[in-house]
Amino acid sequence: MKFKRRDFLGISALAATSGLASGLVSCKEETEKENAESELKPMAADVVPISVAERETRIAKAQVLLNENKMDALVLDAGTTLNYFTGIRWWPSERTMVAIIPAKGDIKYVCPAFEEARFREQISFGKDVYVWQEDESPYKRIAQAIEDAGIVYGNVGVEEQTRFFIVNGLQKAAPNLKIVSGDPVSIPCRMIKSPAEIKLMQTASNITLAAIKHSVAQLKEGMTQQDLSSMIMSAQNQLGGNADFALCLFGKSSAFPHGSKQPQVLKKGDIVLMDCGCLVGGYNSDITRTVVFGAEPSKRQQEVWSLEKEAQAAGFAAAKNGAPCEAVDFAARKVLTDAGFGPGYQLPGLPHRTGHGIGMEGHEWGNMVKGNTKLLEPGMCFSIEPTISIVGEFGVRLEDCVYMTDEGPKWFSEPSKSIFEPFG
Repeated sequence: MKFKRRDFLGISALAATSGLASGLVSCKEETEKENAESELKPMAADVVPISVAERETRIAKAQVLLNENKMDALVLDAGTTLNYFTGIRWWPSERTMVAIIPAKGDIKYVCPAFEEARFREQISFGKDVYVWQEDESPYKRIAQAIEDAGIVYGNVGVEEQTRFFIVNGLQKAAPNLKIVSGDPVSIPCRMIKSPAEIKLMQTASNITLAAIKHSVAQLKEGMTQQDLSSMIMSAQNQLGGNADFALCLFGKSSAFPHGSKQPQVLKKGDIVLMDCGCLVGGYNSDITRTVVFGAEPSKRQQEVWSLEKEAQAAGFAAAKNGAPCEAVDFAARKVLTDAGFGPGYQLPGLPHRTGHGIGMEGHEWGNMVKGNTKLLEPGMCFSIEPTISIVGEFGVRLEDCVYMTDEGPKWFSEPSKSIFEPFG
């Protein structure tokens, strides 16, 4: 969508009254809304879920890493990493359920006895399920499963989100085992995305960008931030995604990266910042667009917006295979400090890292931040979002995610071209 100067005034003219703000929607507005929603065609019809074969490949890679890091097994609590390796989705309740990937042999599971039948419905590989009754110790069953894998002494890794009571219980049940961090196994597996994962993330990004574009065309004076957020969330769902979030900020509140508790009502000349994402096949998108509503952008708004775009482009240019993650932050931040913002995290300027890893979770490892010397390589996915925050005035954020290829970074979503052409 390209906004020419007359378009801002045109949007304003459409906003003479606000049914969204007042709760009273005219018949004409209802018809317009229905017509707009009918334009939202599902975009995820051909989505291919992660295959069992790919999950088996992931487990094989984990076993290689276990051996390289002198670990004998990896324990996975219910959560995202368990899903990543096994495809099992399980609520992490107080009743312990874990998977155990041994350095050699088949994966094993421990779950509550009364859940066994339901649990087995989700198993795609591995047949050994150790159950525990309500009056028994699940940690002894974990210890037994590890011992049955031929591990009596040695190092057992735990995935970083494994809850303390499970780690503590296992350590007491198997004092001969040394509990260590499983990060050297789980993080390298999840950080490098396969073509199948990248395809799911691409679809999610397509959906989120279309939802933002659709909703910006319906901005009306007097609507609230929640009105816009609900509209974008609904659009993401109608387009075939599983809407995850839609942070919408107006005017001065846009200077706070994650918003303000103060209610805002849209008015002419306001900055509108939309930070949104959805999931497709369990994989995330994360896109931010910033526009000006109802009036020609001021000189100040245009200058800051253009500087933000320059900083984002500098971060992208610095994202080269073999370069450290922090290079992306350095490059983007330098554009801003050279223009008089900052330095460092000082305001007005960029108060946070330039980017974060993304995949099955919206924020994963691989942050684009000072001190992260991890080298970029094909398969890594991350955001580039050098916010400019000017408290008391407004904020501008342009966020798009990239995936690294053999040739360098590729955008999941085409960046904004200008403040008048926010959707490329």
